[in-house]
Amino acid sequence: MTSASDTSPRLGLGSGIAALHAKWGWIVALGVVYLIAGFVALGSMVMATVASVLVVGAMMIVAGAAEIIGAFQMKSWGRFLIWMLLGVLYVIAGFLTFDNPLFAAVLLTLFLGASLIASGAVRLFLAFSMKRESPWVWVALSGAITLLLGLLIVARWPVNSVYVLGLFLGIDLVMAGAGWISLGLSLKRRS
Repeated sequence: MTSASDTSPRLGLGSGIAALHAKWGWIVALGVVYLIAGFVALGSMVMATVASVLVVGAMMIVAGAAEIIGAFQMKSWGRFLIWMLLGVLYVIAGFLTFDNPLFAAVLLTLFLGASLIASGAVRLFLAFSMKRESPWVWVALSGAITLLLGLLIVARWPVNSVYVLGLFLGIDLVMAGAGWISLGLSLKRRS
């Protein structure tokens, strides 16, 4: 028995790259937009922090509304109540984020620092429990850098809360922009 996917021509990586080759200019343009946005974010880290916190707030409101809608799909009263409560808490937290974005930035920065510390510690533990013939050094280096970054954030908290999220956003946008530009230019060279 054959399915529709068995009879359709298989598209390989080469045909996917060929399709992207024609769009290299758009990919470079996307990279330039990312790069500009990243430099703007780095130029005004406080505003970038506020903007990123407001995006998180909006996502919390949307997620909360979805959980409230999902609560009505629950068959038992107990599950309905738990999902409804979770949804309402998300919506409230989202609106509180809009009400006081700098306070939300303080909490998110603390959470980010604590998460980086925990992630770095776990990676270090895993690195030293790996067999010596595996690339444990890279895992250990990654864990040490992540742990150090988390400790730096927590050590300067709450003072750094007004710029840390904006700094991370700016760096991420610049790196993504550089990656898209690099991809687009390499596609152009691939004739």
